Amino acid sequence: MRLFNAKRLMITAAGILAFAGAVQAADISGAGATFPYPIYSKWADAYKQQTGIGLNYQSIGSGGGIKQIKAKTVTFGASDMPLEDKDLQEAGLVQFPMIIGGVVPVVNVKGVQPGQMTLDGPTIASIYMGDITKWNDPRIKKLNPSLNLPATAIAPIYRSDGSGTNFLFTNYLSTESPKFKESIGASTSVQWPLGIGAKGNEGVANMTTQTDGAIGYVEFAYAMQNKMAYAKLINSSGKTVTPSAQSFQAAAANADWAHAPGFHLVLTNQPGDKSWPITGASFILLYSNPPDPAATAAALKFFDWAFKNGAQMAEQLDYVPLPESLINQVRATWKSQIKGVQAM
Repeated sequence: MRLFNAKRLMITAAGILAFAGAVQAADISGAGATFPYPIYSKWADAYKQQTGIGLNYQSIGSGGGIKQIKAKTVTFGASDMPLEDKDLQEAGLVQFPMIIGGVVPVVNVKGVQPGQMTLDGPTIASIYMGDITKWNDPRIKKLNPSLNLPATAIAPIYRSDGSGTNFLFTNYLSTESPKFKESIGASTSVQWPLGIGAKGNEGVANMTTQTDGAIGYVEFAYAMQNKMAYAKLINSSGKTVTPSAQSFQAAAANADWAHAPGFHLVLTNQPGDKSWPITGASFILLYSNPPDPAATAAALKFFDWAFKNGAQMAEQLDYVPLPESLINQVRATWKSQIKGVQAM
């Protein structure tokens, strides 16, 4: 009898361990962009409450997300810099947009409140190249005649990790400043000539808040959550615009996704009086022939749930949900390009 009980105990323990492993395996694993992290986190909490399935998302930057999905250490990668179609095909990946948002300049200048300062691309580029070094520089004062700007030294804060936020910001500045394009360029990781590096949107937000005279750039949700003094921008139509879901939506309104192979589309400096000039989509990367079809199917169920149920949560954080026509394109891509998983 003792032997039987011991065996039964062992079987029960093994069953518990197997069950625990199954629960753990049910969690969806992903890594990448910090840009969409606030909304992915909010969706994940709501999804777990409804389904019991968690999302283990590492907010490590777009460059890290691309590396991890290529190394097959996560089920999906996330990047704010879309990969070109040829790169997707070479890696065996499928890419689709998940959410749209905006990158905003943020400043820490005594007496300047959120939305009070106006900047433009050439001026920001000059700051990050070291050509403008004081907040009372005539070029900044010309854009802000009503502000009493101090002679404080400007401390540029930049992303030290490879990131899609870097890509969107440097892509924008490269379109606004030929000198910036030639000397620094547009990429997920660039060689900044000066300033203070910080990791992630979180790091840039914290460093900007802690540094007198700082200027940085973060996804808008981080600026709002940290009550940061964001700047308005003059867009490609010459209009002064405020960052908001509406100005991000205006920039995305004319995006021609249907003619973008692999959904490769950059939304910076879009035309329109109301368009925010540093708008971008955040993308998901999955294998077309998944190494773990069940895990990929679980991830697609989460993304499909977010499309169906997550729009209001996205808007609360000033992201722009994808339009229904684009969501339908994305679902068609899942069905036609991802093998071994049931289409939503």
